[in-house]
Amino acid sequence: MRMLDRLIEKTKTAPVHNPRGVVLDVVGLIVEVGGLRAAVGDTLAVDSARGLELEVVGFRGGRLLATPLGPLAGVRPGARVFRTHRGASVPASKGLLGRVIDSFGRPLDGEPAPELDRMVPVHAPPPPPFARRPIDRPFATGVRAVDALLPLGIGQRMGIFAGAGVGKSTLLGMICRSSQADVNVVGLIGERGRELNDFIRQSLGAEGLSRTVVVAATSDQPPLVRARGAESATALAEYFRNQGLSVLLVMDSITRYAMALREAALAAGEPPATKGYPPSVFAALPRLLERAGTGGCNGVITALYTVLVEGDDMSDPIADSVRSILDGHLVLSRELAEKGHFPAIDVLQSVSRLAPEIAHPDDLRAGALLRDLLSVYREVADLIQVGAYVTGSDPRVEAARAAMPHLEAFLKQGMNERISADEARARLHVLARQAIGRAG
Repeated sequence: MRMLDRLIEKTKTAPVHNPRGVVLDVVGLIVEVGGLRAAVGDTLAVDSARGLELEVVGFRGGRLLATPLGPLAGVRPGARVFRTHRGASVPASKGLLGRVIDSFGRPLDGEPAPELDRMVPVHAPPPPPFARRPIDRPFATGVRAVDALLPLGIGQRMGIFAGAGVGKSTLLGMICRSSQADVNVVGLIGERGRELNDFIRQSLGAEGLSRTVVVAATSDQPPLVRARGAESATALAEYFRNQGLSVLLVMDSITRYAMALREAALAAGEPPATKGYPPSVFAALPRLLERAGTGGCNGVITALYTVLVEGDDMSDPIADSVRSILDGHLVLSRELAEKGHFPAIDVLQSVSRLAPEIAHPDDLRAGALLRDLLSVYREVADLIQVGAYVTGSDPRVEAARAAMPHLEAFLKQGMNERISADEARARLHVLARQAIGRAG
């Protein structure tokens, strides 16, 4: 009998209290393990493979299907595999503030490991629906276009939908620096190493980092490590929420989280469905996104998730799914970004579903007036540019044309410019009164 077969037979007859198995096959991202019983989601350790751990993602024909949580170099046929007897978890404490860690809580910034409070589970159920407190207080972002026209609530979950290179990371950095939350938790999922460094040094800055925990899983890491980064960031936000704190959870991007899950699921043999995404990906999205928001304690998680829209196509299946789960969306326009308009928020395509609950009726009326002017101008912009519009033929168009320079100045903002929510609303009402005066 071959040596590998003897090892398998040995592990099959091993006592249940001493669980161990052997590596049978490694194909792509899947390690097949024989002679071991484990549940989906359990963590396994490979002996003599530089501390490599695996996560069980399925089983087939009596074999466990596991995907690596690190490099596969050193794994050999017949290598012993053990259950670790600890579920997926991440260390948590207030000592993580100002630190950059990986998906497993290990420091990436070269500093010593901080004092830790406890291990918190990475996979946790969302709060029960009837335990959620209502969202009725505004969350100030420091971004004038958002606070005035698309107000967020404390505990709201908002998506930022954008193609590559339109300023979403810079916008996130602005919001983190101006955040009124006690703690920021930032998950950078699938980013390039250079982008991670740039976000921390330039977009976030020393001031923003001082009350922020950054969880980074770069694009060169295995898919489940990237997915674990999003789940660990959410688990840390839940830990701070349970301490009674107000937390801002920022995740860039939820699309790369879905892509990581797709890679792992396809490698395990799950059939693709919509645009190559297996059904399990669409089941995982609400499980993750629903964990944010209010809960049964005094703490709260306000969440911002970026969605990378391929080719600026808003009908992308991940974008569609996320938009249906969240409480609103900010759409960043490439056309505005190419004109140097920052932040490139397309106000007409964006919506905050909780605006009626948290904004004053006067603010809503003023915002509706300005959105109407933007809509009117957009309808005739092409005619005006080619000279086909006859001046004075439509009073609404004339009012929109007169208001546009002021509206554009209002919606633009320097990346280091801080605007209070009260100041944003005051300028909103000034613009609305001026527009009414011109129309009159």
